[in-house]
Amino acid sequence: MRPRVSIVIPVYDEGEAILPCMERILRDVLLPSEILLVHDTPDDSTVPYAEKIAVTDSRVRPVLNTYGPGPANAIRFGIDAAQAPVTVVTMADGCDDPRQIDELARLVERGVVVAAASRYMPGGQQVGGPRLKRFLSRWAGRSLYLFTRVGTRDATNSFKAYDTEFVRSVGIESRAGFEIGLELTAKASRVRRPVAEIPTIWLDRQLGESHFDLGRFLPSYLRWYRFAYGRRLTMEQLAARKEHRDRQQPIATPTLEQIH
Repeated sequence: MRPRVSIVIPVYDEGEAILPCMERILRDVLLPSEILLVHDTPDDSTVPYAEKIAVTDSRVRPVLNTYGPGPANAIRFGIDAAQAPVTVVTMADGCDDPRQIDELARLVERGVVVAAASRYMPGGQQVGGPRLKRFLSRWAGRSLYLFTRVGTRDATNSFKAYDTEFVRSVGIESRAGFEIGLELTAKASRVRRPVAEIPTIWLDRQLGESHFDLGRFLPSYLRWYRFAYGRRLTMEQLAARKEHRDRQQPIATPTLEQIH
């Protein structure tokens, strides 16, 4: 049976810490789904645990990212490998609430191209995390919501659901880190496609160490923050932008052997 939602989780040396995260996702996601645990190298410490889970639950698929190292490439690979019409991106750190994956997916099924889990709308909250990162994220989200009408107060949050075909049509240009959520929200806004949000409570990770490097990823966030303020575009213009980029940087689509 074809899944209704593909859940893409980039992993990087999560080790045993992946187990409680996966336990919650497998318990709380009720829609027919596939879960792609995307790792950069075969010797990633997450792989043995991911393979063990996959033996007991056919929804889980550890997949090797061949697009290049880093979270942006892992997410791009996962979305290209997704088999469902809806793709949800969530993190392996347990900060996101997996009970909301079904709700986000259903919003996309109803017609939005991006459904965001928002920490900054009424009912949402962020608990813990670096203070500067919280400030910049909140400021970016609120200013974009007020001045560009992007449809969410939390454009920078990675926890989002996407119309898979929309993402493949407009392409993903991000190569650095976790700015993909902002990129796709900004692109949806520029082509006037619907974006929706639901409140979420984000809890700082309890196990393992964060791999988010604000200094390294900030320039990429600023690029897409500025992009969101541009004039209206058509889908054809975004598609042409994607085709031009693909000619310059051709990347093979994941094969079935890589996915399984």
